[in-house]
Amino acid sequence: MAAQPQAFPSPKPFVTPEEYLAAEREAEFKHEYYQGEVTAMSGASRAHNLLVSNLIRGLGNLLGDRCNVFPSDMRVHVPANGLYTYPNVSVVCGEEQYLEGTHLDTLLNPVVLLEVLSVSTARNERGSKFLLYKSIPSLQHYVVVDSQRVKVYGHSRGPGEDWTIREYQGLGAVLSLPALALELPLHTIYRQLNLPE
Repeated sequence: MAAQPQAFPSPKPFVTPEEYLAAEREAEFKHEYYQGEVTAMSGASRAHNLLVSNLIRGLGNLLGDRCNVFPSDMRVHVPANGLYTYPNVSVVCGEEQYLEGTHLDTLLNPVVLLEVLSVSTARNERGSKFLLYKSIPSLQHYVVVDSQRVKVYGHSRGPGEDWTIREYQGLGAVLSLPALALELPLHTIYRQLNLPE
């Protein structure tokens, strides 16, 4: 089910970040914001929701109290390019940093961001979204989980601003997240899903 941008005035060619945040905090549905444009976010399939749930559970169990794992209701802001978005899963370790203000709803310093691909978002999540996310100084890993087959793409920050990508395929593979000092088996991520390997 697609969300409708009910809280935002229309038509309006440009929305300021302040207008976006004020309306978003009152909105019935979630919206992303980038360079003055507001985009309604759509609903998700069973596979997508199970994958997100499995990621949150798996990471939470392995991390314990070392880090906090947030679902897609936690908004993330990328100050370098102005993006406001809702990653499927965000992980932050140490002191959490939020956008100025009285609300603790816009995270600035995730260490790991995870997105689950759908047919409609695959190109964006694997390409342009990563280009925007990698501007977050604290970000060490960006993980993309395929919802059509058992495949995960792990982007990791190396020395300086260099990023490497590694592909994990099949239920026997294990996703490595050195910044969190943990490994997450793909059979945990794809629990209760019967997808081709």
